[in-house]
Amino acid sequence: MILSRRLFLSASSAAFLSAVALDGQRALAAVKPRLGVCDWSIGCLGKPEALDFAKKTGLGGVQVSSGSGKDDCELSDPAIRQQFKDTTAKTGVVACSTAMGFLNTYPFASDPRGPKWLEETIDITKDLDAKCILLAFFGNGDLRKGDALKEKDIDAVVQRLKDAAPRAEKAGVILGLENMLAAKDNLAILDRVKSDAVRIYYDIYNTSNAGYDSPAEIRMMKDRMCQVHFKNGKEFLGKGDLDMLKIRDALNDIDYQGWVVLETSTPTGSKEADFRTNADFVKNLFGMA
Repeated sequence: MILSRRLFLSASSAAFLSAVALDGQRALAAVKPRLGVCDWSIGCLGKPEALDFAKKTGLGGVQVSSGSGKDDCELSDPAIRQQFKDTTAKTGVVACSTAMGFLNTYPFASDPRGPKWLEETIDITKDLDAKCILLAFFGNGDLRKGDALKEKDIDAVVQRLKDAAPRAEKAGVILGLENMLAAKDNLAILDRVKSDAVRIYYDIYNTSNAGYDSPAEIRMMKDRMCQVHFKNGKEFLGKGDLDMLKIRDALNDIDYQGWVVLETSTPTGSKEADFRTNADFVKNLFGMA
């Protein structure tokens, strides 16, 4: 049975809404982030139709994939970028960031095309006025082997980031590292690169599943975090063990002013309804409803 959004919010989120009511002053004082969605989560990888979907579901931005792992990033084509600009003009929905998810298959640390792809994506991001790039380090690109760090891969990543940082700085673009490392290990990478254009892209679900204390890590990173993914596996936000109130409070404590980007799933199978439900949850979470 497909639950209506109203029924879901009134039933499965009752405990959450009660908690917000008890903690009302803090909820009202919380930072009011802008809400976006990953284009791959809605099946629109690299497609301007993702902006239309975001508009329908009450979201203001889309994290746009710059490419798929071909020798040239698809969005290097000015004609494709113009389609995004035209759709932004029509909908008011913007590219809140870009993403290099294909680095999970073709690792940034070792693929010889990595530096070129990053240069292309910096230029794409500047042209779309998106400000932030997600560099993914999962799958083949994971910087860990078991519990140990892949030190040689990290050394290679640091050098490539150092090489790319001046271009990113000039473009006004942030390079955001999303991976399974602890905050302290990510901060060590940033300290080696020595550029404000390189920061951490944080995912509350991935890190919690890895055993990290997400609220503590958020407070540790402070302004060195550039953007954040919200998701909850196959469940709606607010269900299960992820303490969204503590995560909200941590973001509030560091005065987070960036985007909250939904990488959520579709528990009922109704994509539009489920993303709207999760968007409404986040709006309630931050006192935006």
